[in-house]
Amino acid sequence: MKNKKLQTEFTKAVEYMNTYTDLLPADLLLKLYAYYKIANKNYDNPGSSTPLINAFKANALIQARKMSRADAMKSYIKLVKTEVMK
Repeated sequence: MKNKKLQTEFTKAVEYMNTYTDLLPADLLLKLYAYYKIANKNYDNPGSSTPLINAFKANALIQARKMSRADAMKSYIKLVKTEVMK
């Protein structure tokens, strides 16, 4: 995918998720979280006030840490299309 097209598709997927109101499995949300953070080059520590949630988020980031920014965008888009929009 070309960078501009990829960025556009990623932005649309993020906008879709920002308005999505149904419940989703925690593992799916954690993957989306990690892909989103990597795609946006946000490597800050998770900011939840709940230590257990921070641990799960940190683990999701660790599992995806070797992913490139473009691959994170592609993975986010694919997950939204295959698991959320189905």
